[in-house]
Amino acid sequence: MKNIYKSIIAAVVFFMAGCDTTELDLTKNPNGLATDEATADLYINEVQVNFGALIASLEVEAAETVRILNMDGRNYQNAFAPTRFDEEWEDSYQKILKDIREMTILAEEAGQLHHIGMAQVIEAYIIVTLVDFFGDIPYEEALQGGANLNPGVAGDGGESVYAAAVTLLDNAITNFNTEIISSLEPSNDLFYSGNWDNWIAAANSIKMKIYVATRLVDTSAESKFNDIVTSGEFITSNSQDFQFEWGISNNNPDTRHPEYITNYTPGGANTYMSNWLMDYMQNDKQNNGVAVFEGPDPRMKYYFYRQTSFVPQDNPNLINCVEETKPDHYGANDVFCSLPEGYWGRDHGDDDGIPPDGQLRTAYGVYPVGGRLDDNSFEVIASISLGAQGAGITPIMLASWVDMMRAEMALIDGNVAVAQDRLVSGVGKSFAKVREFGSRDATADISELPDEDDDVAYQTELAQIFASASSEGERLNILGSEYFVTLFGNGLDGLNYYRRTGRPSTLQPNLEEEPGDFFRSFFYPPVFVERNSAVAQKDGVQDRVFWDTGTTLLAN
Repeated sequence: MKNIYKSIIAAVVFFMAGCDTTELDLTKNPNGLATDEATADLYINEVQVNFGALIASLEVEAAETVRILNMDGRNYQNAFAPTRFDEEWEDSYQKILKDIREMTILAEEAGQLHHIGMAQVIEAYIIVTLVDFFGDIPYEEALQGGANLNPGVAGDGGESVYAAAVTLLDNAITNFNTEIISSLEPSNDLFYSGNWDNWIAAANSIKMKIYVATRLVDTSAESKFNDIVTSGEFITSNSQDFQFEWGISNNNPDTRHPEYITNYTPGGANTYMSNWLMDYMQNDKQNNGVAVFEGPDPRMKYYFYRQTSFVPQDNPNLINCVEETKPDHYGANDVFCSLPEGYWGRDHGDDDGIPPDGQLRTAYGVYPVGGRLDDNSFEVIASISLGAQGAGITPIMLASWVDMMRAEMALIDGNVAVAQDRLVSGVGKSFAKVREFGSRDATADISELPDEDDDVAYQTELAQIFASASSEGERLNILGSEYFVTLFGNGLDGLNYYRRTGRPSTLQPNLEEEPGDFFRSFFYPPVFVERNSAVAQKDGVQDRVFWDTGTTLLAN
């Protein structure tokens, strides 16, 4: 799949650079520009596309850990082979961050400050994400143009990288606030089309994310977070969402959403959806004693596409667990094995073999990957051009998520009323955003979809449930579960929330009763530790990121 991303980049650079065949040096790669041949525009194009692809890849591992997506590892120590992160590490350092360094030299000479600001926001998000994944990483000693081939992490720990990210974001805001002549503007701003106020909002929202993450180790984090809220210069509406848009072309390069490419094949879906997420969305608001909303989350029809109307309970050749009993360590309310109405997924940690169920299992829907809208047609995925044809998004920072962060900060501060207001607001923004994707699938019968009255009823019931919760822990459970639903498409902040709060405690357990220590960080990629004499591999996944201080995880 990552070869697809590389072909996209090659095509963009080659097309925009052009070449004179009368002077072509056949000893040089025409798709690989030397620094003296490149421009800041070419670099920022490449940086943006590679950034979208990187986050689309990294989000999957994070989402799997917290049941937003299905994870098939029963032992956390071995659930993700270190090699799984090799390309993501290389893409981060050897492609995106390296290109940013080279671009910045050209942009500074030309006075292209908005190019630099865009790159600074992207770099800040990447280095924070790498810290969140791996803990201490090389930064100050890295990317020195070959001067140091063994950059270490000593004195360069996660805390200092986070601080560097804040500085990058502050500098980006300064650059965006500087007016420059139109000829110096980027030719392609794939995120905001040259709206620098929205770039400032995105930069401040990423700072808010940093302050939420560090609130346990930085006594000033809350006040810095609230200063941004007071300024109003952050993502407040869906129109400001920071997201990467994918296209519909399945030619070379293939510009469709990576998960659409994976799921929409003639053989059917190639991944499993999370039974926990589908169960929460299908059943959580039913039979809970609050008679306001009695039905599945209206977003289900947008998130998931069902290829069948039922999951058989008598065919172990298709679903092994139908002959198994619910594990003793599962709670009474924990979903196990299957769900009604054709929602065909898998339990957390299910590492059974792969039966011939590709044309039965539930696939991604129209949101966020650009698949099919579920209109109860129950048709088998047998084409590579269905639904929105892959014209989806990779969300990076959404208005709904900012509301969830504000709800968490208010709740920790003891302000339940504000937390409730932000929670309900965030869910409302999520409903509105997801519904907009319905029009991307022109073939769907929208009469089969829940209407907006269901959205209002859901929010009303959610407010009542949150208000009636008897403890901060219960409210963190509710907030976390709803947050995870909105995070479908990018689970990075879900993993952070879980490590930070230990909630939701209502997550489906791993099928293995004792799966080992949960992921406090991931193993370093072999391309880093095996080529760098200054760094050793970790002993396990229990090594904590600097801001992760003692929270007990209540649902392994």
